[in-house]
Amino acid sequence: MSADPIAAVRPRNRRQLIVEAAGRVFSEHGYHAASMEEIASAVSISAAALYRHFPNKYALFAECANVMVDRLVAVLDEVAPDAGPAEVLGAVTRIAVNHRASGGLYRWEARYLEHEDRRLLRGKFARVVARVGESVQRDCPSPRAELRAAASLGAIGSITTHHVSIAQRRAEEVLLASALRTAATDPATARGRARLVELPAQPVPRTRRAQILAAAIPLFARDGFAKVTNGRIAEAVGLVPSAIYRHYPNKVDILAAACLQAAGLLDQAVDRNLDGVSDPHDAVVALAATYVAYSFEHTALTCVAEAEVIGLPTDLQQPLIRAQRDHIAVWEQQLRLVRPELDPRQARVVVHAGFGVVVEAGRRLRWQDTPEHRSAVTALVVAALGVGCR
Repeated sequence: MSADPIAAVRPRNRRQLIVEAAGRVFSEHGYHAASMEEIASAVSISAAALYRHFPNKYALFAECANVMVDRLVAVLDEVAPDAGPAEVLGAVTRIAVNHRASGGLYRWEARYLEHEDRRLLRGKFARVVARVGESVQRDCPSPRAELRAAASLGAIGSITTHHVSIAQRRAEEVLLASALRTAATDPATARGRARLVELPAQPVPRTRRAQILAAAIPLFARDGFAKVTNGRIAEAVGLVPSAIYRHYPNKVDILAAACLQAAGLLDQAVDRNLDGVSDPHDAVVALAATYVAYSFEHTALTCVAEAEVIGLPTDLQQPLIRAQRDHIAVWEQQLRLVRPELDPRQARVVVHAGFGVVVEAGRRLRWQDTPEHRSAVTALVVAALGVGCR
């Protein structure tokens, strides 16, 4: 018997504590970089004890990937069937904010799930979208109710993708307001109002180094960085695997180059489309239209940059983090000129909510790049930001 009977008592919710801790570790470091030892340490147990609950890292990851959407399904089942968007989205917002540190796995890391597990996860999320869509449709009938529902969920879910420090109650207020504006916006009204956006072209891969990068990006986007080998990249370029090393010391350097290319293209796009724009409202709309156009034009590159940056070593992450902060600072400055009631932290949360709208609405539209889709998503982003249309 243990000399310390208190220490010998296992908490009844240990499995839940493990899943919460694992969700935080997976969200922070990514599936492949996270270790069972680190997760066990976060719960103050040994790795051997952890394996008594989960046979391997994948089993633990699969449960973590499902836990947020399971919570959403459960909380929505408790909401009255005829509840309005404020009640439905309010319930979702409370769950998302309360579990922001571990709730973002479904968004990017879920692609590491096996096919059947991924199918089940998508089915659950579709159920959440449909439930929100029913409420949205009753409140504001439109053929695009499920697009508005997915976009509003994207605004809320954005809280799991960044580290802006903000009080829980304040975060819930800001996110719910953003989601409700998004849900109430009929994207069909944006037809014919598309803003002309000038995007820099993705560089033509004229050198062997550029060809390697161009071949790697769609592979990383489709299968995830960790699953793509140098051999597959080399095959796509028509090289032997050893030839890759003459241009990139290792695979992570290819990923870093992809992320830097994404940041550079976005920075150029913003500079071009804000040039000569002096009115803050027009500037925010221009930023929204530019980000939407960029996301549809460079979908694979954007996916890689957003999903894989956490897998980079710290020294390679730093220039990308600085570029992201500089980009968000432009949005924050212009948004606060239009909405002076927002403090800097609230403004950053709202900006990220706009990014979240683009991700989920774009996915809903299967990233089919048409003027109508760009206009619709831009209208939803502008609504999420709360700046209104002119």
